[in-house]
Amino acid sequence: MSTNVLRTADGWWVVRGERAVPVETKAATTAELIADRDAVRAATRSADPGTPVADLAVLSPVTTPCRVVAQMVNYRSHARDSGFTGDIPPAFFRKASGSVGGPGDAVVRPAHVRFLDYEIELGLVMGAPLPIGTVVEERDLPSYVAGLVITNDVSARDVQLTRTQFYESKSYPTFTPTGPHLALLEPEDFAHLLDLRLRLSVNGEPRQDRTLADMIVRPARALTLLARFQTLDPGDLLLTGTPGGTALKAPPKPVEKIGALLPPAVKWKAFFASQAKNPHYLHAGDVITATIATPDGRIDLGEQRTPVTDAK
Repeated sequence: MSTNVLRTADGWWVVRGERAVPVETKAATTAELIADRDAVRAATRSADPGTPVADLAVLSPVTTPCRVVAQMVNYRSHARDSGFTGDIPPAFFRKASGSVGGPGDAVVRPAHVRFLDYEIELGLVMGAPLPIGTVVEERDLPSYVAGLVITNDVSARDVQLTRTQFYESKSYPTFTPTGPHLALLEPEDFAHLLDLRLRLSVNGEPRQDRTLADMIVRPARALTLLARFQTLDPGDLLLTGTPGGTALKAPPKPVEKIGALLPPAVKWKAFFASQAKNPHYLHAGDVITATIATPDGRIDLGEQRTPVTDAK
């Protein structure tokens, strides 16, 4: 069974039901904690009654700085929403680690961003170096991936689309809420990854709901492709794509064909005029709730609940 770990300003905690037990470790970073699994295991066996989880001010279990890499269009449902047909080529992009925030921290919309979107994603937390040229088979995943986290790849769509700029549009501070749990996996847990169900709602309204079975490029293959050009180290984070249900959707084919004939400035003005009528983009006062778990609770990454505010 996986072991859920929380991080606070006071250190690391193992979750046991509604309570959490402190981990006796000197680890300051996620990578150091992963290297001290004996201390984590000791906390799971501790006689300490622990502290109510509800009393803890939980931080992101992924410490920064670290590498944050993400997969683009990696669920079939998201590909359909985005207007893709046929084979989807695997693609990656980077996010600034300064975008990583806690599971209850507010997502702050910059003043110049009008179209703020959500993307629930399963995050893989590396437990070992991934050198260039590494080939990862399914059976090898436990050797490279230490654990899992909930992430939200928050996106400024007007920046992303008009400038073809993924890095900026997804890297503003607070744009990667992470946690609450870091689920440290045992080798036998990896057989249950495809059962993980990703759910996201805004103000209680369901928006995204899919399992990993909808994924196009699964984790072992993704790490192999990434290792062609990118090294990863313990504590680094790979976001593995989002299912369908985001606010942004491709326009109907006839509209898309007409738009292709227009000058770029005119095309984007028309597109965002139509998007302004879409009520699903995020606004100040909204609350995003995200969960990832298997139906049997064998792996449960907790509940991420983030309010949305405007920059002051």
